[in-house]
Amino acid sequence: MKKIFIGIGSNLIDPKKQVVDAIKKINSIDGINLISQSSLYETAPVGILNQPNFINAVIEVSFNGNPYKLLTYLLEVETIFGRVRKKKNGPRTLDLDILLFNKTTIENDNLMIPHPRMHQRLFVLLPLHEIAPKIQIGHHGSVEDLISKAPKETVEKLL
Repeated sequence: MKKIFIGIGSNLIDPKKQVVDAIKKINSIDGINLISQSSLYETAPVGILNQPNFINAVIEVSFNGNPYKLLTYLLEVETIFGRVRKKKNGPRTLDLDILLFNKTTIENDNLMIPHPRMHQRLFVLLPLHEIAPKIQIGHHGSVEDLISKAPKETVEKLL
């Protein structure tokens, strides 16, 4: 079975609800099946600091299609949830990122897998570790090892 992980984040319009509802919506897409999901984590913004905190989570799914088809589905979900791309790292109703797609490596203008900088972001590493503690992130190493090396961020696990 493929190991496919999706990062989910929101910091606008009831972010907890956005993340929970996005997980349900993704699981409702024909051909995508939710395997596991992390807890929700509240995190301070990275990059543009003058914006609300984010709610983040990671899910593992199974999917029989290719990464580009999955990306198309995820972009459609973002649109349904009102995502407008104004500023890189700016506030958003929903952000869905393919973190890992089995052992696939893709680097082009439309898609990068493993997701760039995920190995440096505690708001990705902590929820990923919760559901897949031994997973390897490309040539960067295991999620367990990367957590201790990541720049410190304010990340709080929510119940």
